[in-house]
Amino acid sequence: MNLIQESFQRLFPTKQFNYRAILKYNKKLGDFNANIKFLAPDLQINMNYKWKTIDREIQMGLIQTLLLKMFAKRYRIKKLSTPNINFYNNFVKKIPLLTPITKSHPVLENSFHRVNQQFFHELIDRPNLVWGTASKAKLACYNFHNDTITVSTIFQEAPEQILDYLLYHELLHKKQKYKYKNGRNYFHTKKFRQAEDLFPHKKQIERQINQIIRKHKRKPKTSSFLARISKSFK
Repeated sequence: MNLIQESFQRLFPTKQFNYRAILKYNKKLGDFNANIKFLAPDLQINMNYKWKTIDREIQMGLIQTLLLKMFAKRYRIKKLSTPNINFYNNFVKKIPLLTPITKSHPVLENSFHRVNQQFFHELIDRPNLVWGTASKAKLACYNFHNDTITVSTIFQEAPEQILDYLLYHELLHKKQKYKYKNGRNYFHTKKFRQAEDLFPHKKQIERQINQIIRKHKRKPKTSSFLARISKSFK
């Protein structure tokens, strides 16, 4: 049976599979990324080629996660989890162990070492560290799929304490992973917030961050600082 159809029928056992399933592996997508496209009757899932060698049950968890995003509203499903989705989420949390660390920038690497020493007893393995675009909306993010922290270039000239705070936030994501419950991923949990509050002068630094954003944008958005930080897997 086609992998997509089997994933669908396990996920929605009472529904008919009336689609033409198309599964493609390619190198265009980032490491371990995937997406879903639906143009009736074609239901197509594209997966990064690295998924091809991963256990079938884990791949089905990824496919079911994509299917939920596509069909949950149509089938009026609010909460749903499966063993395959749990297999998939457990695998994603271990992807950093499989990812080669080949990208870094001296400024970001120095920040990482300061933060790792001060807050994590040097127990965090260094992720890939890169500058992104001059984004004022996504200030920094941690990508579980390629073990990479990306920081907006508007902070290239920022004081060390600001850069360290951004790195600290993203390294907390790397350390604490995320919580999956009832079909949703939770990144900023109560435990996460409590750990984040341990950073010295947090409120003052957040005000400085907002000042930097205003300098780069004439009409800053009214959303809170935390809303601007990526929720990552993303």
